[in-house]
Amino acid sequence: MRSGVIAQKVGMTRVFTDGGIHVPVTVLKLDNCQVVAHRTKEKNGYIALQLGAGKAKVKNVAKADRGHFAVAKVEPKMKLAEFRVDEKHLIPVGAQITADHFIAGQFVDVSGTSTGKGFAGGMKRWNFRGLRATHGVSVSHRSIGSTGGRQDPGKTFKNQKMPGHLGAERVTTQNLRVVQTDPSRGLILIEGAVPGVKGGWIHVRDAVKRALPKDAPSPGKFTMPEAEAAGGEAK
Repeated sequence: MRSGVIAQKVGMTRVFTDGGIHVPVTVLKLDNCQVVAHRTKEKNGYIALQLGAGKAKVKNVAKADRGHFAVAKVEPKMKLAEFRVDEKHLIPVGAQITADHFIAGQFVDVSGTSTGKGFAGGMKRWNFRGLRATHGVSVSHRSIGSTGGRQDPGKTFKNQKMPGHLGAERVTTQNLRVVQTDPSRGLILIEGAVPGVKGGWIHVRDAVKRALPKDAPSPGKFTMPEAEAAGGEAK
């Protein structure tokens, strides 16, 4: 199991295939996505990578967090997340994951916080059909109708679908295809819509219900900023 990445949603556009067919895509950008720490079996009870993305102002970072980033020798990050990995897929601390960590044609699972829509009625929130347009119904055409029985059971059961808060919750969309990547600009183009608003932070990982392509890089595609400064090459 390889590590995922933290990306920022740029927006949607489309790309054209060689046959002239347009494919709607969501553009995700990797903003200095680096490995900040390791979680080990001996110390934490599980194996994972802690990744950070974005650049945070030092004055907005807690003193303890500054020390955490200083140990990893990385700049303070705006967003942190952990990804479970196998021991053979551990990536060195300080490594910067690039967009070609994923390859065109593979499937990924994408998680994000959905757009908040505030308080919504039953028709918008649960796709209720509403009441009739005529035959005695007035004013309350979009109401949800009865929510429970009369004498039996004489109450409204828990978890009854009703008007309420809609959106602003964690959503995972599975099996989205990677159309193409642009490592030089840190862009990943994913077919279809991705949960979240523009500028929101998105977690992208290998699809759990699809086989990983054989030519996918292992443990991943990354560069070492210190090695680059010294004239080294990317992994």
